[in-house]
Amino acid sequence: MRLPLLLILPVLILDILVDWYICRAVARRTSPARPLWRRLAVWSSVVLTLFLVAIVIWPKKSADDSDFAFLMWGLYAYFSIYIPKYIFVIFDLLASVPRLFHSSRLRLLSWTGILLGVITFGAMWWGALINRFRIDVREVDFADSRVPEAFDGFKVVQISDIHTGTYGDDTTFVASLVDAVNALEPDLVLFTGDIVNRRSTELEPFTSVLSRLKAPSGVMSVLGNHDYGDYFKWPSDFAKAADRRHLADLQRAMGWDLLNNDTRYIYKEGRHGQRDSIAIVGVENIGDPPFPVYGDLDAAYPGDLADDVFKILMSHNPAHWTADIADAPDKNIPLTLSGHTHAMQIELAGISPAALRYSTWGGRYDDADSTHTLYVNIGTGEVGVPARIGATPEVTLFTLRRGQ
Repeated sequence: MRLPLLLILPVLILDILVDWYICRAVARRTSPARPLWRRLAVWSSVVLTLFLVAIVIWPKKSADDSDFAFLMWGLYAYFSIYIPKYIFVIFDLLASVPRLFHSSRLRLLSWTGILLGVITFGAMWWGALINRFRIDVREVDFADSRVPEAFDGFKVVQISDIHTGTYGDDTTFVASLVDAVNALEPDLVLFTGDIVNRRSTELEPFTSVLSRLKAPSGVMSVLGNHDYGDYFKWPSDFAKAADRRHLADLQRAMGWDLLNNDTRYIYKEGRHGQRDSIAIVGVENIGDPPFPVYGDLDAAYPGDLADDVFKILMSHNPAHWTADIADAPDKNIPLTLSGHTHAMQIELAGISPAALRYSTWGGRYDDADSTHTLYVNIGTGEVGVPARIGATPEVTLFTLRRGQ
């Protein structure tokens, strides 16, 4: 959670102006004999302003996990109040425009602002208390002539961005996620990064639950940008490196195969006795700024990337596919699986603010000649904002099909 003072200061000033406007509106439109609403408007503004200042000056990188959770929920609660206030003020200002022409204020617009503010407040808390626990299984048939005959019908489940630190030590949701995946009876489970928020200890309460994920061809994973300890203030580089090793050890203890710039081959016997194979390639995080680059695709697959082996690439950030794989004739990588975007945890009617940041933010994308496909899973967990307004937690079931 990065809250630079220069970023928050304009927000704080804006919120003070919004509160000033609301206090004046309440004073003008309520009876002087009943000052309760006026006092409530003034004191709630003072308390919330002091609360935001406290959050801003709190040392976040060195905060422990309970402090981090408090800050996350506190900031969300703050904006769940102020975003509806913004909506009301905008509509109320519009309602007052006729007064510039010596006409009456359009009260209907003011009441519309109040109604939309209430709906927004409800939607934000629906996303925090209900929708972020509603798992959505999306089924995708991936048909390609390069799929080996023996793998026709092979089922791959992708999950991503669990961010276990958001849940503290409450394993309820993660347990339901594991049950949902196992119920699909996949041949292979792939996790595309961000298993924690800041450090490896967040994973410890969840290792026994996540170890229940089962598939005949195993559970494989890669690291995401949150898995390197870059968002925590470490006493030394040695401590940071030790934390990353601990995260790898925990995943191994769970029975997961962590692919740090590495490849695994899966073999199956075909109907005619031939032995077919596919390659699962996993790179460490390769992202666009400000995210560091740790991955190396050439190291992950030392052979010729243009060979005829059917490959599934796990790369946490979809920007890697956009920059290096799409429309690249020297890379035979039919399917790339990514996460990272979360759809910014807001998606309504297929529209997400993530589209302003990423051209590939959720779902399936094909390059110009349809030889390279990217699928972006919008994840199951949250970071920074403990809610999913739409953008329901996603489990993706791919069924490989041999054909066009």
